Amino acid sequence: MKSLNRIFISLLIAGAFLARAEGQPADQCRFMGIHDLTTFTGTNSGDSLVMLSPIIKAPIAWNELIASWNVVPMTNAVLEIEARAIYPDHQTKFYTLGVWSSDRQTRHSVRGQSDADGRVKTDTWITTRPGADVQLRLTWSGAKVFPPIKFLGLSFFDDRVTAEPLPPKRAAWGKIITTPERSQNSYPEEEGWCSPTSLSMVLTRWSDVLQRPELNIDVPAVADGIYDSGFHGTGNWPFNTAFAGSFGGIRAYVTRFSDISELEDWIVAGIPVIISAPWELLSPGRHATGNGHLTVCIGFTETGDVVINDPATNLQKGQHVRHIYKREDVIKAWRESHNTVYLIYPETAQIPPDPFGHWDSQK
Repeated sequence: MKSLNRIFISLLIAGAFLARAEGQPADQCRFMGIHDLTTFTGTNSGDSLVMLSPIIKAPIAWNELIASWNVVPMTNAVLEIEARAIYPDHQTKFYTLGVWSSDRQTRHSVRGQSDADGRVKTDTWITTRPGADVQLRLTWSGAKVFPPIKFLGLSFFDDRVTAEPLPPKRAAWGKIITTPERSQNSYPEEEGWCSPTSLSMVLTRWSDVLQRPELNIDVPAVADGIYDSGFHGTGNWPFNTAFAGSFGGIRAYVTRFSDISELEDWIVAGIPVIISAPWELLSPGRHATGNGHLTVCIGFTETGDVVINDPATNLQKGQHVRHIYKREDVIKAWRESHNTVYLIYPETAQIPPDPFGHWDSQK
């Protein structure tokens, strides 16, 4: 098995090559998947386990980072995910990027994390000074035996860089992935449930494909499984993917793309993608909600417009969950989140080639 250090070195070499590739957008974002934690240093005190990573060489001069994790659920076990920045002249404190548990009340983000070095905005760590290396600290507590961590993901982003558009992938035009349709408005208790409704649709898609009924989870159960008691809502991006990735054989993480052509790559591969894009910008003329919004990209029309399962649909008014949004409107709306996506798929899936280092390409 490859060591974590060898994976880091390979990523850096690949990143240096890819930055020079023809048609490569500027180094705005990169993704790093960690599958082997054997190089983490572990300290077990009996009722807690602290795992400290080696220093992780950042692939770009980032100033935003989102961490994802996939672990097997375990009653009472609590996982705290922390990270600190390592600069040549100093290192920051550890910032908490999430406290994860199968228990609704224990699971939370941490408010009030702000100092001269940076801040955490619910699920996104924003640094004052770009370009640091990173060290992770994972702390288990609440049990005697702790489940294995199947996967860690780090999504790096540099908001100073503007990526140039890529050519469209016309092989996706006219392709639609059959995906169950669900509306968040079908549930009287819903409170901004666009994210759990989108997640429910994608998991049920894989339930149908894989013939695994346990993945067909109704929206209220998903909402309960991702609720962030610190944020007081269900829109915490990594909590959504952590819930999906807790199922055996499913990989799920948050990352960022540089262009809509990468959405087209995933549609060609037959994998729907959850995107973060404000509701009012997807269709100009709608009233602004002031909140983010999650939807499921399931395909493209013959002319390149985007086919989306939008959970913010009122079925009682005769509306349909499946919408067609103009390509330019989706690009504009999605840009508000820096092109954030949830990628959720079976570990055995044939995912698209990753020429720019924006998702996990290791089986």
